[in-house]
Amino acid sequence: MISVVDDDVSIRESLPPLLRSFGFDSIAFGSAEDLLKSAALDSIDCLLIDVTMPGTSGPELHRELARRGHKIPSLFITAIHDDNLRSQLIRHGAVDCLFKPFNDDRLEEAVLRALATA
Repeated sequence: MISVVDDDVSIRESLPPLLRSFGFDSIAFGSAEDLLKSAALDSIDCLLIDVTMPGTSGPELHRELARRGHKIPSLFITAIHDDNLRSQLIRHGAVDCLFKPFNDDRLEEAVLRALATA
């Protein structure tokens, strides 16, 4: 199960069908808080997390999941094209950080790498 956490409705509507076309089950959440309240949390194998969201940010969500003992391989997605940010996220445990817009092949390759670390 791949979970998309992004406040952008276009991302939440487009990524799950794309992930299903790769052969993955997928579920989307509009905020970190929605994910944290979800019963699906224990069945998630990989997270695609937007970096910048209202309320709890992607990096804050990543830290909170780790604090709660959920070690879910995570990929960040962001419109902020900043290699320093990308390096910092990976240093703090992210599998990768994809800059929007990213292509389908790059997404699939990153998800497969994340799942291989689980």
